[in-house]
Amino acid sequence: MLLQVENLRVGLAGGPEAVRGVSFELAAGDTLGLVGESGCGKSLTALALLGLLPEGMAATGSIRLAGRELLGLPERALAGLRGDRLAMIFQEPMTALNPLHPVGRQVAEPLRRHRGLSRAAARLAAKRLLDRVGIPNAERRLDAYPHELSGGQRQRVMIAMALACGPDLLVADEPTTALDVTVQRQILDLLLELVEERGMALLLISHDLGLIGESVRRVAVMYAGLLVERGPAERLFRRLAHPYSQGLFAALPRLGAGAGGQGPRLSTIPGRVPALTALPPGCPFAPRCPLAEPACADWAPEALAVEPGHAAACRRLEAALARPEARPQAGPGP
Repeated sequence: MLLQVENLRVGLAGGPEAVRGVSFELAAGDTLGLVGESGCGKSLTALALLGLLPEGMAATGSIRLAGRELLGLPERALAGLRGDRLAMIFQEPMTALNPLHPVGRQVAEPLRRHRGLSRAAARLAAKRLLDRVGIPNAERRLDAYPHELSGGQRQRVMIAMALACGPDLLVADEPTTALDVTVQRQILDLLLELVEERGMALLLISHDLGLIGESVRRVAVMYAGLLVERGPAERLFRRLAHPYSQGLFAALPRLGAGAGGQGPRLSTIPGRVPALTALPPGCPFAPRCPLAEPACADWAPEALAVEPGHAAACRRLEAALARPEARPQAGPGP
């Protein structure tokens, strides 16, 4: 197993936790989608994998890469892994890319640092990488600055940087945010093609359940720092078990729905993700859940089997599976 995450907890020292006991595995060549609303703990989970948590936050539990424990490694050792065996595509390339350096130099940097290439060799490799990710006129774009590129081109530059050293694990945190639908599909197709070509493991993070379902083999749904449902994408979308997963799917826009005032209005989940300092007792989704009973406030969420390989943390699992929302008429799938 390439990546093993066990009982990962992330929070402020002595304060509330934003990630609460998350566990999952990723094999080489496997793809896992982590989905949930903003504030659920998805990005902090990703940052913990690379040792990039914000100042004042700490992680406990275990993160093993090919059997090597990453939590507790000194910064120098982690820096030797980042950009080499571990790589990340951040949400917003305009803030992740350095505005003061040409993109060619930034793509070449991990090659010079981790592979010891000369300036000329690294520049040639950077040109090939930009070609591979679909940047037109790659030779000329090497000397362009981030502000001179479109949003889709900047995202492709980020992908080229992440792939420069052929990482074992690629973490893509909302890689298509703020891109139009056509460019989103191009970026996702490129990532999946590269995963298959290079045998990398991919952790794809998004708030969009539809996008996740079309792109990965396995899905984990996150809410308030917990994994509330997980399973193979095909099974999970065939039988949505957790009321939160059902609500996310129901909120997906559908072509023609509500057009001209006809058809049902777009569904929403009432309320919002609770703040870390105001997490409710028991099931954290209970205040927003249409099936919640008073006893849900005292229930410690635990994974209950839906079918082999598919589990959900819901005390009212049978009632949730009986809802029409559990079996959507049409939906995403890998």
